[in-house]
Amino acid sequence: MTRIVSTVALALAILAWLGPRAHAAQCGSSAAGYEGWKQQFAGEARAKGISAGTISALMATNYAQATINADRGQRSFQLTLDQFLAKRGAAAIVAKGRKLKASQGALFASIQQRYGVPPGPLLAIWGMETGFGTQRGNQNMLASIATLAYDCRRSAYFTEHLYAALQLIDRGALSPGQRGSMHGEVGQTQFMPKAILAYGTGNLENAANALTSTANFLRAHGWRAGAGYQPGEPNFAAIQAWNAAGVYQKAIALMGRQIDGGE
Repeated sequence: MTRIVSTVALALAILAWLGPRAHAAQCGSSAAGYEGWKQQFAGEARAKGISAGTISALMATNYAQATINADRGQRSFQLTLDQFLAKRGAAAIVAKGRKLKASQGALFASIQQRYGVPPGPLLAIWGMETGFGTQRGNQNMLASIATLAYDCRRSAYFTEHLYAALQLIDRGALSPGQRGSMHGEVGQTQFMPKAILAYGTGNLENAANALTSTANFLRAHGWRAGAGYQPGEPNFAAIQAWNAAGVYQKAIALMGRQIDGGE
């Protein structure tokens, strides 16, 4: 009898685990199913405790075709390192990075003392991501992430970010109308919502907060004070955690070294 009860209990546990997944909002590959998906997803979000006001903001979003186009066309990551550096304006990033390192020395010294991350890679990321804050994107963050959560290509990945975005809106950390880049990245160094929850240290539209948050991210991913960050060196893995594209990782390492005074 005990064995039968245990078997029944196990079966019920499995069904409970599978149930929400079996009825999860259905992904799609065009705008046609987006409105229906929102209705389904809203029910799931409500069950997870997301507020009615935040769900209303989600329901007001439109399918972000520009985001889908950008997601399908990330060709620059297929370039050689030299081509990528030229396309992204590496020489200008290094030049301005060196000036900012000098003019904001106290800020970078404070960050390095606390997190162990030197100015070079932080400035390289800042310059690469937003041109030092000049190009932060003008897409509706919530619409971009919701569209990518609905899109079947990487639905699971972006669904996690969508829930994080909804939590941040509930907390007042982000507004429903927050603007960002094509994939929902926001702020001076372009954080995704899950990373904001885990590593954000304040309003990421503020440069000091964004740089501190970036250093916090890198330290959390294994950055060791004083260790090298070129390919094959201990801290390169933390740069790899920031962005999955190999050519981007190498570019950040190279520009960071040049900003920090190396060749």
